[in-house]
Formats: sequence, C-alpha cells, structure tokens
Amino acid sequence: MQLSSILAPERTLCNLPGVSKKRFLTTISEHIAKTTPGMSGDAIYTALLAREQLGSTGIGNGIGIPHCRVAECQRTTGALITLSEGIDFDAVDAQQVDLLFVLIVPVEETAEHLKVLGALARLFHQDAFCQALRACKSNDELFQTAIHFDEHTD
Repeated sequence: MQLSSILAPERTLCNLPGVSKKRFLTTISEHIAKTTPGMSGDAIYTALLAREQLGSTGIGNGIGIPHCRVAECQRTTGALITLSEGIDFDAVDAQQVDLLFVLIVPVEETAEHLKVLGALARLFHQDAFCQALRACKSNDELFQTAIHFDEHTD
C-alpha cells in the first residue's frame, strides 16, 4: 500500500485543537465528508463511533488509527491529523493521543481494510516517522513529510 493512494492534501490537517475523542471524531467525519464526494459526515461518525465502542483504536505512544467501513464509501480513504495537544483516546497504554490516521473503507473491502491497517500500524510504529510528523508546522508540510517517508521506507 502506498500512502499516496489513500491520502490527499485536503485530508491532511496539522495542529488541530485537541478537545475530546467524540469532538475529534465529529470534526474529522465532517471534514472527510466535505472533501470526499458521496460520503456523509453522519455515516462516517456513526461507523467510527461504533468501531470505538468495540475497543479503542489508540495503539499507544500517542497514536490513534480510528477506522471503519462505510456503505457509501467508494474507495479506501485516509486522513492524517496532528493535534496541538493530546486527547484521551482510551489508548492501550493510557497515553494522550496527538497523532491520528483515520481510515474509511468500503463495506465490501474486508481484506483491503486489514491489509491497509497492517501497513499503517507498521508505519506508525516507526519512531522516526512519528517524530517527523509531530515536528510539522503546516498541512502541506505534514502531507509532504508523510508521503516522502512512506516512499523512502521499506
């Protein structure tokens, strides 16, 4: 999986205010819907919230990978976000989360969903990648850093 196939500059947000998990999920659901034709913020939010109720997608070290499958989603879509301050995300290590990748996948794409999640987990478990993303100061820098790192890493 290449990050550039699922991430776009308009879905890369640097230093969003950190408020709460539900507020973040609401905000990012609306943003993804606005930047992705055919999707509704309500459908995305409902699916993300349902997934979080099964267990937190906070994977530790300040990282969250909220993900879900949505019926109206036509192709795998991602959003990369850094927060200005961490939020409680019920992470496995109880640390505040400040670096998130939101993944929305078509309902019928179970294998794709698992494949992309695995690739994202491997990428976000690399300290250098996460440090580089956290150091970014603009949306464009965040997007370029993520794509560059992904293209130059095994």
